[in-house]
Amino acid sequence: MDKSQLRRELQNRLITLPPEKRTEKSHRACQNLIRTSEFQRASAVMMYLSLPHEVDTSEAILHAWQLGKTVVVPKISWQQRHMIPVTINSLETEFETGVSGLRNPITGVPIPFEEIDLVVAPALGFDRKGNRLGRGGCYYDRFFANEKLKARRCGLGFAEQIVDSIPVTESDEPVDFLVTDEEVIYFNN
Repeated sequence: MDKSQLRRELQNRLITLPPEKRTEKSHRACQNLIRTSEFQRASAVMMYLSLPHEVDTSEAILHAWQLGKTVVVPKISWQQRHMIPVTINSLETEFETGVSGLRNPITGVPIPFEEIDLVVAPALGFDRKGNRLGRGGCYYDRFFANEKLKARRCGLGFAEQIVDSIPVTESDEPVDFLVTDEEVIYFNN
């Protein structure tokens, strides 16, 4: 199956998850993430701002603040096709919401790549080798390829997003571990 077919299949899996089930599974996934040593040790955690059908990261973000961590989110530069890591201090911060439903912070202080300890990334799908299938913009692949970034890379998703195999190209960047509502899987990349 090619990437576009797999994307369609995975989008359908996410859309058909009932909202109450998604809420329950998001809670379990965030709890599994919070319990990882990588999350516990991190001073600065980069989290994504969830789209409606993704794992809702707000619980993990709020917990990070409770622990005194710096929370970083991606600010998308659509013209330059890259993400700028910026700190936020509230989920009530001003955000622009794009056509895709993606919330983009209007404010936020940029943080150097080398100060980020953990990056939690979304995807449509993951396999058990650490490969991720994004939405096709390669934003996280380019972000992960930055040589200044030394952070651990974590994929976060629902168990339904794990597939046997993700087709990969040389520009695809894997994650170091995957957290779902059912398990935490570490990879040897």
